[in-house]
Amino acid sequence: MRARRGVVLACGSFAYNDAMVAQYAPRIVGRPAASIEQHDGQSIRMAQALGADLAHMDATEVAFLIDPQQIVRGILVNARGQRYVPEDMYSGRIGQLTLYQQDDVAYLIIDGDAAARCGISMKGIDILVKGSIGAMSAFMAQAGSLVVLGDAGDALGDSIYEATIFVRGEVKSLGTDCIEKPMTSDDRDRLADVLRRGGLNGEARVGDFRMYGSARRLYHFHIDNIASY
Repeated sequence: MRARRGVVLACGSFAYNDAMVAQYAPRIVGRPAASIEQHDGQSIRMAQALGADLAHMDATEVAFLIDPQQIVRGILVNARGQRYVPEDMYSGRIGQLTLYQQDDVAYLIIDGDAAARCGISMKGIDILVKGSIGAMSAFMAQAGSLVVLGDAGDALGDSIYEATIFVRGEVKSLGTDCIEKPMTSDDRDRLADVLRRGGLNGEARVGDFRMYGSARRLYHFHIDNIASY
C-alpha cells in the first residue's frame, strides 16, 4: 500500500474483538455491541502492520436503544432518583453519560400513558409507566425491566430476549415467544426497587403485578417453531 498523504480505511470498529476492547476501551467491557460481528478490528490491525499510529482508541459510541419519543415523554433519573440529563439530548450522548457517570443505571419514568413500541430493544434501562402502553411494547427487549401500572396493548414482548415486563392491568395479547412467568423473591425485590425509585412507595403493591418474559424458543432455529420466525 502506497499513499502520498493518507488512506482512509472505512472498515468498522473493534466492538467484537474482546482483546482490543479490553486494551483500548475497558469501560465498555462486557457490554453488548450495537454492531455486527464483522466489526472485529482487523482493518486497524492491518493498518498497524503497515506502520500506522493509533489515536483516540478509547472514543466509543454508547447506544441508548429506546425510542426518543418515549424518552421525551418522561424523565430520566439515576440510581439515587436524581434527574441527570436533558431528555431531548442526542441518545448516544445520553448513553455515554449513563454508562460513564451513572454506573450504567438509569430509570425512565413516564407519568401517564406511553405510545406503541414502548421499550423496544431496551438494553438494561428500567422503564416505569404510570399509565398504559401501546402495541408491540418491549419488542426485542434485551435487558432491563418495563413496569406498567396500567394496561398493555397487542403483541406485548414480541421476540423478547432477557428483559422482564411487569404489568398491573390487563394485557391485550402477548407477542411471539413472550409468556407469563411466576415471580421469584428476586423478581419481587427488583420490582419493588423500581417502584420505590419511581416514588410509588405504598401506591402500587408488588402483588398486584404479573410478570412476563421470554420462553426462549426463538434463540435457536427449530423446525417446530417455523411459523413463529
